[in-house]
Order: sequence, then C-alpha cells, then structure tokens
Amino acid sequence: MSTALLEHSAPASTQPAATIAELVHKTRTADVLLTRWRTTGPDTHHVTAELPPTHGFYRPRHGLHDPLLLAEAVRQSIPLLTHAAYGAPPGDRQAWRDLGLRLDPTALAALAAGTGPTTLDLHITCTEVVMRARRPAAARMQVQITAQGRHLATATTTFTNHSPTVYNRLRGHHADPHHTPTPPGPPLPPAHVARTHTRDVVLSPTPTPTTHLLRTDPTHPGLFDHPLDHAPGMLLLEAARQAAHTTTTHPRTTLTALHCTFHHYAELDTPCTIHTHPHPTPNTTHTHCTITATQNNQPVITATVQLQPPPHH
Repeated sequence: MSTALLEHSAPASTQPAATIAELVHKTRTADVLLTRWRTTGPDTHHVTAELPPTHGFYRPRHGLHDPLLLAEAVRQSIPLLTHAAYGAPPGDRQAWRDLGLRLDPTALAALAAGTGPTTLDLHITCTEVVMRARRPAAARMQVQITAQGRHLATATTTFTNHSPTVYNRLRGHHADPHHTPTPPGPPLPPAHVARTHTRDVVLSPTPTPTTHLLRTDPTHPGLFDHPLDHAPGMLLLEAARQAAHTTTTHPRTTLTALHCTFHHYAELDTPCTIHTHPHPTPNTTHTHCTITATQNNQPVITATVQLQPPPHH
C-alpha cells in the first residue's frame, strides 16, 4: 500500500484487488466494491466504489442495483479507513454499533443497472474518533454518496475497533469460527421476500405471520465470505429487509431507508427470532416497519425499514 494515499489531498490511486480485499476483510475479490481512496483533509476521505452489473447475492431488481450494495460499500469503508487511514493493525476487528442509510427517491434512476459497473463516490467525514495507544478504538462516519455527480444517499455509522486480544476476551467461548452452527430452517417462499432463489431467503416461517426465525447458512458465499463466529451484520440487514417485504402486497418496491442499531452479536448456534411491526402510512404503496431480532431473551438488533416503488423506466 502506498503511503501517499494517506496524505491530505493525495491523488486517488488504484490498488490491486487483493490488497483492497485484505483491507476490507474479503477473500472473494469479486465482492470487493471499493476501488480507490484518498484522504482529502483532517478526518475527511474520498472513497470510490463500483457496483458490478450483477452480483451473486445483491442482484438488480426492477432495473436498479440493490440499495443494500450502498450499505455494503459503507461497511467495506469501515475496515478500509480504519486500517489505511487510522493505522489499525491487520488483525484488528471492527464491530458495528449502528448504521443509517437514506436514499433520495428522486435520484434512484442513478442506480440503473447497465452492462458495465456503476461508479459511486463516497465522501466520508469521520468524527468522534477515539485513539488509544495510537490505535483507533471507535469512530463515527458521515457519508454522502453521489453517482454521476448527483446526490444519491446519505449514510451514518458508528463502530468500534478491537485488537485480537480484546475481541477474543469479549467473545469468550463464542470466538471459535469453526463451531457447529444450527442448520438453517425451511425458507419462506422467495417471492414473499423479494427474492428469486430459495438459497437467498434468510427467514423461516413460524405460526405467527409477523414472526420469523433467522436462517443462517455459513456456506452461502454471498453472506459468509469467510468463516465467522457470529452472524454478519449484512445478514441481519437483509433479514430486516426481507421481514419488511413480508408485510407489503405491492409487487414493485425497493428499499429507500433503513436504520439499524446492533445490540449484541448474533450467535450461529442459537435460534434468533425476527419480529416485524408494520406502521400505517398515508401512502398505500409505501411500507414502513420496525424490526427487532432477539436471541437468548436479549435484543440483537432494532431496525426500521422503508420500502417504496422505484421510478418507472
């Protein structure tokens, strides 16, 4: 990695995919969205992402890229900047505290999926940066996402950074990524959760229509890029989105806003229950839900999700 990338106002540089993959904690280079980054000022950074024409899990719908790819781009920016801009050693792990994402509904056409990649610019300001012994401990990111020079979305996220020693102490006996997980339960019909393939369904039914069980498949390459000792945050965001889709009867909706607070790690060997609470909206084509996930009588996440029809092409 060139240290010039860390200088203020340094020109953007492209790194080999494998190098960026290591920085964003990915082994599958095809799923690495980030291509370039530079530090532009004190705690301000410019990150470039490219959305592929198609994706193994976050596939286009209604002619648009999956909005959760924006959340994944923000997620990848967390380890990238934690390591590259703030000097976290390679073995450090980052843990989400919360994530908020709001798309501009009038700009969704900028997410149109074509035959080539779609370039996004992430303008990131880091605040509340906590350093301990010259090592980042926590930070907050405010992200403005533009496409073709047009504002597309705003994201905010806070996270903590742990050394391997601290992480293993926090996780205790759960820190082993090779323990035997609970086999995934039966899936909901894919069409009920805006999916095409059964394997991509992350919810199982229960006798209560607004209550589901999390389906965790550690062999799924799109959700488990490498062995993990807990359910990844993006799986929990997908579960919240799919839960919201179970409450709508409109055939064409896409995610336009979400906010998720992460309370506890979701373990792989214990059932995790997803509760969905729809909220009335004045527009019958819009869906607004609160989703809570609980495990071992403790909250895992609390999320709000908004769906609405995409623009017509």
